[in-house]
Amino acid sequence: MSKHLLSSRLQNMSQSATIAMAQKARELNAQGIDVISLSLGEPDFDTPEYIKAAAKKALDEGYTKYTPVSGLMEFRKAICAKFKRDNDLAYEPNQIVVSNGAKQSIANVCLSLLDEQDEVIIFTPYWVSYFEIVKFSGGTPVPLFAGIDQDFKITPAQLKEAINDKTKLIIFSSPSNPTGSVYTQAELAALAEVIAPRQDIFVISDEIYEYICFQGKNPSIASFPGMYEKTITINGMSKGFAMTGWRLGYMGAPAWIADACAKVQGQFTSGATAFGQMAAAHALAQDPAELGHMKAAFESRKELVKNGLASIPGMKVNDPQGAFYFFPDISSFFGKSNGTRKIQDADAFVDMLLDEAHVAVVTGTAFGDPNSFRMSYATSEDILSEALNRMKKVLATYK
Repeated sequence: MSKHLLSSRLQNMSQSATIAMAQKARELNAQGIDVISLSLGEPDFDTPEYIKAAAKKALDEGYTKYTPVSGLMEFRKAICAKFKRDNDLAYEPNQIVVSNGAKQSIANVCLSLLDEQDEVIIFTPYWVSYFEIVKFSGGTPVPLFAGIDQDFKITPAQLKEAINDKTKLIIFSSPSNPTGSVYTQAELAALAEVIAPRQDIFVISDEIYEYICFQGKNPSIASFPGMYEKTITINGMSKGFAMTGWRLGYMGAPAWIADACAKVQGQFTSGATAFGQMAAAHALAQDPAELGHMKAAFESRKELVKNGLASIPGMKVNDPQGAFYFFPDISSFFGKSNGTRKIQDADAFVDMLLDEAHVAVVTGTAFGDPNSFRMSYATSEDILSEALNRMKKVLATYK
């Protein structure tokens, strides 16, 4: 057709693999095939009632108009209080920008900071959109890989070697999407020692899974010496509060970066929904213990999935300490066949699981690791048990 008329920027952008696999699963389900979709990172819980009630109250009070680009003052003050309470970070409202999801927050930062030739170190395995957002913003992604034997965590020595004169930005998530790994206080401190002396390098710390952390409090790299002025802390309401459809993310950053991001957002979307911000402000003001039932359920599911995956010969798994993902190494299956079909790589592996086990997961290739796949356990234990049984049965036929 006329695809050649599309911009080169758009043509160079890959489709989100997680969204693509979820769409495939929906299409098969529409055909009457019982597909278990473990591809999207979306909590199966409903938004808590106290948050929905706050939204209804805000609607009744007339919060239905345009909002300031950076967010309602009530919400930005609540975010500042949350950062102080949970992360020991002292931000003022002029350092906060509320966006239509944390993904937009990350895009705002990249569009504000990156020029052509700027390099961005992305801890790998990475969330699929980091790579594409950096490319779209004109920067050059530089994947820095840590495999399952390192618990998917970059070492200070690796980071030091990767940094050069073109490095402008470092992006990582902890707890991690796609691996579920969490950097400890000591590990972040060691990384901060490498980054802090470099005045020309900034960090995007994606902490969207903060409240789904099984090893205690999730540390923020901005709280370490020399890191506050060079860190953009990203968070949002989607994961810990089960508010995915509300599309509310936010950042805390040096004021000059926040101003730049508000300028970008002002030309693209302006401010996020008014009544949603008021509900989110109420949510952040509550004790995080209100979310404990969801975290406990995720931890129980994690143990179920870990044991199930470990019982499949050839499946190599770690013990993720946060989020709701497993990222098993499946390289031992490459080259195996059931007599009619051969597993060549991770892409072929996930296609096989969809076709034969009717379980939808996402290839690790999309996350920068061609030896793995991502499996979300943000669904019920009954569904997870059925998915594991299907996987185990089908994989037993490959020799």
